[in-house]
This record gives sequence, structure tokens and C-alpha cells, in this order.
Amino acid sequence: MKKIITLFTILAPFWAFSQTSPILESYIQEGLKQNLGLKQERLEITKSAESIAQAKANFMPKVTFNPNYTLAAGGRRLEFPIGDLLNPVYSTLNQLTKTNNFPQVENVNQLLAPNNFHDTKLSFQYPIFNTDIRYNLLIQRDLLSAQEAKKRVLENEIRYSITTAYLQYLQTLEAQKIFDTSRNLLTDFVKLNEKLVSNNVATKDVVYSAEYEVSKLDQQIAILDKNRQTVKVFLNFLMNREFSEEIAADTNLVNTKLLTENLTQLKEDALANRQEINQLRTNIKVSESAIKLQEMNTFRPQVFLGGNVGFQGYGYTFKNQAYMLGQIGLSWDLYHGYEKKSKIQQAKIQKNILDTKLEEIKQQIQLQVSQAYFDLEAAKKSLITAQDGTKKAEKYFKIVESRYRNGQAIMIEYLRASNEIITARLQESVAKYDILVKQATLDKVGAVK
Repeated sequence: MKKIITLFTILAPFWAFSQTSPILESYIQEGLKQNLGLKQERLEITKSAESIAQAKANFMPKVTFNPNYTLAAGGRRLEFPIGDLLNPVYSTLNQLTKTNNFPQVENVNQLLAPNNFHDTKLSFQYPIFNTDIRYNLLIQRDLLSAQEAKKRVLENEIRYSITTAYLQYLQTLEAQKIFDTSRNLLTDFVKLNEKLVSNNVATKDVVYSAEYEVSKLDQQIAILDKNRQTVKVFLNFLMNREFSEEIAADTNLVNTKLLTENLTQLKEDALANRQEINQLRTNIKVSESAIKLQEMNTFRPQVFLGGNVGFQGYGYTFKNQAYMLGQIGLSWDLYHGYEKKSKIQQAKIQKNILDTKLEEIKQQIQLQVSQAYFDLEAAKKSLITAQDGTKKAEKYFKIVESRYRNGQAIMIEYLRASNEIITARLQESVAKYDILVKQATLDKVGAVK
């Protein structure tokens, strides 16, 4: 019996058709809206959008208010005996001209670090030509596109995981019905044996044996209930809901009629729609922009305008301290040990890595689609076999049950037939859901909307 439960409960995560179930689609939409992982991705996109705004700001003039005031004491001095050199000459000139037109001059003894000195100014800078700014904006826009593609990949995974959990939940409900039917059957079997004992047709041990089979089935039902609660908690977690919230069951989902395209078309659709490919292509565009950036830095200088307007002098008086300074500048790194050539080559290598990875991803996607397609075909055949096995197990059980009532079969035959009909019904249930599972896998790897 443990093997039966294991066969039923262990299912890999797969994606089913939400469009056939309004209930499932409502859970998916709730998950896409509330899932914490997706909320983080949306915040990352908002963050990338702010990086674009910052890149655009670099095209605008930059104005800075930059006042500073300096106090100094000690340190190096500028000493120059200008007075000793000029004063004798000035004195002689005053005597010859009989005037005081030539005043005495003091020797220079000035601290190099200015004391009680301020420089209060507005500085501005405007880039006339700067390739870094231009290509940085292009790169930031491509990075935003890559982030959006990453979010769509996660959305696909969330949809996939919610559908998987919901399918598992529905399957536990169907298994519960199978076990309930089997328990009623075993309960009737206990009553039959009690009647046989009362009629002295059988001994008491047949009753104990039948009751033991009921207790074993109850253990499996308890395990099934635990698995159902686990799936429910996980499903609510994906939707960021309270773990105890109930899940509505769409039992008609298992009867969905599925249509599958041919394998060639599925591969083409996958290559056209998979967001992983779009994400890689965007990263390749980023690498191309990085190559252009390094090439432009090699062959183009950076030109800017700048200047200062403010006051400068000793003491905060602002009297006769106004000044203005204008600049036009050019920066061009002509040689640095072939650094720029190396950076260009490095950017090209990075692009080649991404190109190779893109080809690898394309092959992997086609492989995934092929495997999922053949798995689905095998699942369809398996269901036919399972349905046939259930019919035969039911017929076999009816024959054995009739023989047992008439005293022509022993208990072990009855119990074996009972276990086989449970196994057959569970296998048919697994096979039915496995078709949805395999189709869902094909939809996921093929990026079917």
C-alpha cells in the first residue's frame, strides 16, 4: 500500500492549462499580483528605471554651490625681502623729487596656507561631447529591458508552480474518493466475515484480518490527508495568502480535452517566445554598446564647458571680492600601454561568450520541447493502458467477491483483488493527471500562452 501512495503523491512540478479552469486562472492571477518574489522583481525594474533617469541627467549642465572658509596657523611661509631691496631706492627718489610719491614697502612674510580666507562660488559644467554619457544611457535602457524579460521568466515560473500545486491538490481529492470507496468495501467485507463467523462458516481470525486491512487503509488515508494539507499550504504560500485558507476544487479540469501542435511548430514557437532568449539578446546589445563605448573613447576626445562665479578674498566682506572664471576643456587619453585596445578586445570577447550561450540556450530549448512532446505522447498511451487495467481489475474483483461469498475463494484472494483494484484506480488517476502534467510541461518549455 505504501507503494501505491508513493506512486500517487510524488509528482514533479508541472504547468497545466489554466484557461480551461476559471478557478485556477483566478489563483494564477492572484499569485502574479501578490507573490513576494515578483514584487521584488517589480522593484528591481523601478530601480533600473531610476538608473535611466540618472543617465539622462548627465546630459544636463551641473551647477554646484561650493562655499569654503579657511583658517590657518603655522606651516610654510613665503619670505621675500622686497622692502630691503626697494626701500633705499624709493628713499633716494623721494629726496631727488622732493616728494613722497614712493612709499616704503614691507618685506613679504606670508603664510602659504591662507588664514581667514573664503571662496564662495557657483560652479557649473556642461558636457559638449562625451561618448561615455551617450552609451551609458543606451546600456541602462538595455539593462531595463533585460530586467523586464527576467520578470516575465519569473512570472512563467510562478504560473507553472501554482498550476502544479493545484493539480496535486485536485489529485489528492480524487485519491481520497478512491480510498473512501475502498474503505466502504473493506467495511462491508468485515461485516460479511462477522456474518460468516456467526453462522459458524468461518473462524474469528477472518474478522481480525479484515479489520487489520481497514486499519492499514486508514493509515494511508492519514498520510494522504497530510500530503493534501502540505500542498494547500504551498499553494497559499505562492499566492502570499494565509496558509489556512481553503482551496476551491475544479474537478472538471481532469476531463479537459487537449490539442497538441506538431513538434516542428512547437520548436519554432519556443524559439520565438521564450523570455530567456530575449534576455540574452538584450545582454548582447549591452555588450555591443560596451564595444562602441570603448572604440569611441579611443578615437574621440571629451569636450566640456565650465566656469565659476563668486567671491574670493580675506574675511567675509564680499567687497571688491567678486570674480568670474570661464573654461573650455578637452580630455583625450592618447596612450596608456594599449589599455584601450585591451578593453575593446575584452568587450568583444564578452559578446562572443553571450553569442555562444545564446546558441546553447536555443539548442537546450529545442531539446526540452522534444522531450516534453514525446513524454506527452507516452502519457496518452499510458492512460489507455491504465483504463484497461482498471476495467480488468474491477471484473476480476467481482468474480473473486462472488466466489468468496459462496465459500469458493480464500481471504487472501479477496484481499489481493481488493488491493489490485485500488492500485488500478490510483494508477488511472495518476495517468489522467499525468497527461495534464506532460501537456503543461510542453506548454512551459514551448512558452505557450
